[in-house]
Amino acid sequence: MSAAKTARRARAAAARHRPPAVGFVSLGCPKALVDSERIITQLRAEGYTISGSYAEADLVVVNTCGFIDSAVAESLEAIGEALAENGKVIVTGCLGAKTEGGENLVRKLHPRVLAVTGPHATEEVMQHIHAHLPKPHDPFTDLVPPAGVKLTPRHYAYLKIAEGCNHRCTFCIIPALRGDLVSRPIGEVMREAENLVRQGVKEILVIAQDTSAYGVDLRYRTDFVGGRPVRSRFIDLVRELGRLGVWIRLHYVYPYPHVDEVLPLMAEGRVLPYLDVPLQHAHPEVLKRMRRPAAGERNLERIRVWRAACPELTIRSTFITGFPGETEEQFEYLLDFLRAAQLDRVGCFAYSPVQGAAANELSGALPEAVREERRARLMQVQEEISRARLRRKVGSRQRVLVDAVGPHGAVARSSADAPEIDGVVYVAADARLRVGEFFDVRITGSDAHDLHGVLVDAASAKGTT
Repeated sequence: MSAAKTARRARAAAARHRPPAVGFVSLGCPKALVDSERIITQLRAEGYTISGSYAEADLVVVNTCGFIDSAVAESLEAIGEALAENGKVIVTGCLGAKTEGGENLVRKLHPRVLAVTGPHATEEVMQHIHAHLPKPHDPFTDLVPPAGVKLTPRHYAYLKIAEGCNHRCTFCIIPALRGDLVSRPIGEVMREAENLVRQGVKEILVIAQDTSAYGVDLRYRTDFVGGRPVRSRFIDLVRELGRLGVWIRLHYVYPYPHVDEVLPLMAEGRVLPYLDVPLQHAHPEVLKRMRRPAAGERNLERIRVWRAACPELTIRSTFITGFPGETEEQFEYLLDFLRAAQLDRVGCFAYSPVQGAAANELSGALPEAVREERRARLMQVQEEISRARLRRKVGSRQRVLVDAVGPHGAVARSSADAPEIDGVVYVAADARLRVGEFFDVRITGSDAHDLHGVLVDAASAKGTT
């Protein structure tokens, strides 16, 4: 008898004496992570247990990403591994919505999977789980926290306020995978946020495909928050979140004029002085080919207005180099924009064709070597900018949230640092340091991406701003 068959029989025998167990593999962006959290929350509510290993799981759910080629490859590899190690696999997420030659891509490459769904399909995933692993007879709903099960550390969580996107950027297939913008009513969003705070969350990261378009599809319909009528609108949502007394961090904010309205809230300390603005490029012709919703030639002006309103503002952005038709002059224009904008945090991707994207039909495709070389040049320019901007913080006092503590000190983040994508603050060892708590730190050094500091408060800071 094969080892795999022996393991499956052992799992079947063990399953008769314990609640059914589901393994979970979650890949992709924070929006996909929230989808995973919702599925796991429902599983826990129905009495399933969540297994941390293939061997102990009765089946495995793989939440996939299908945005770029490397993500597709990673997702397909994860599905193959789950099939080899467990044998019973349900696939969900963006890759589940992709086709090739009119056939579902996952089914074509992994025909043994039990079921395949697209993204944000909690009910459909649960139906497939019920079909292949019947739910327990006596679910213990009190085992599930009010805000659901989270895959992030206890002290921070993502809050997804909308699904889908109304834009049709030529390099992106998200609308084809996730549909048009669908905003959640503000009352529902705030109830989840309040439950997160009750569970001990100290930082809420607000996400959507286009966060600043929140409520457009609802026509800013009025809902109720704590018995008060409040419009489902970006500025109203940010204002309500700012009342919670925790760090509120805004991601994926397109630079529409109405975003200016949140800067006073940042200057007042109601929400973090941080904006994640996905600009993608600066040259008007490239932006036109990308079909981006914001005019590149006005972004410098908008950034100056923002910084005038809130001097402590941190701006993060992402860019694409080597987009079809991008000339050397247009790329140099982008570098000049970076030097003028002095952005605090920047990510960059060399353009990569995505199956089904309109950009594939554009002329002027550039060799991969050129795309990568431009990406490296952009990041070199940005590294110099980042190093200089961080150097200015040496000697300052910064409020930080601690993510990890070890024998040599702590890894923490300031208001300028989103988890996993920005830099960190390394804090010298101190017995008072605790994970998930706020402290004041004096900055003693910096490099191209991170800060170094020492604890200055006698005890954990009670406030959050």
